[in-house]
Amino acid sequence: MPRITQGAFSFLPDLSDDQISAQIQYALDQGWAVSLEHTDDPHPRNTYWDMWGTPMFDLKDAAGVMGELKACRTANPESYIRLSAFDSTRGWETVRLAFMVHRPEQEAKFRLERTEGPGRVQHYSVVRA
Repeated sequence: MPRITQGAFSFLPDLSDDQISAQIQYALDQGWAVSLEHTDDPHPRNTYWDMWGTPMFDLKDAAGVMGELKACRTANPESYIRLSAFDSTRGWETVRLAFMVHRPEQEAKFRLERTEGPGRVQHYSVVRA
């Protein structure tokens, strides 16, 4: 069955908690703030996921983020959960790393719908199956 592929590592098998923790530690070592978001609608154009708590600034140890991830997984077992690392350095001020850290048991299904318009122009849209 196809998997939702969004963010870094999306074509790899799901990361283990140890691998997630290592990526979090890398982000923290860079001075990036980490945040968790969740949604039940992982449509590629849905950029507004629900934030879990507030962004975690000034952390030095990945264990704090992993504790929040565990709580988010417990509260949202059937949601997609994504971790984002934000670089607030002047000149960047953007997400530098984002990847999924949890998926529901049943993945959402989408299909590509194509319609033909005037002059044989093709229009594509992604719809939930």
